[in-house]
Amino acid sequence: MYEITVETAFAAAHAIRLPDGSLEPVHGHNWPVAVTVAADELDAIETVCDFHLLQGLVNAAVAPWRNNDLNRCAPFTDGAGGLKINPTAERVAWAIAEQVTPGLPRHCRLVSVSVGEAPGCTAVWRY
Repeated sequence: MYEITVETAFAAAHAIRLPDGSLEPVHGHNWPVAVTVAADELDAIETVCDFHLLQGLVNAAVAPWRNNDLNRCAPFTDGAGGLKINPTAERVAWAIAEQVTPGLPRHCRLVSVSVGEAPGCTAVWRY
C-alpha cells in the first residue's frame, strides 16, 4: 500500500458547547491539518494521486472557515444562530474528511485527517 499526505493550516475561532449546554468563550486557533490518502496500486503515472488534486480538495474544505467563526459556518451552524454540530477538533477533522472523500480518484481512499487545536493537542479521524 502507498500513502501520501498533504498539510495546510487555517486560522479560525470557535466556542464549543459544554456538557451543561453553555458555550465556552469564543477564542481562536491556528488549526494545522494533515490529510492522508492511500492506494493499493499506483495510477498510470505511478502516483497515489496528484498532490495538487489533494491539496485543492483540502484547501476547498477549509476555505470557508479561514479567519471565520466555526460556530457560524457549515456544517456546524444550524442556520438560525445555534449549533447543529459542536465545532470540536474531532468534528473539524470529520468535516474535512466528509468534504475531501467525494473528490478522490476511485482507486484512492482516505486514511486519516488530523487537526491540531493547540501545540500537543491533535484530533484524528480515521477511516
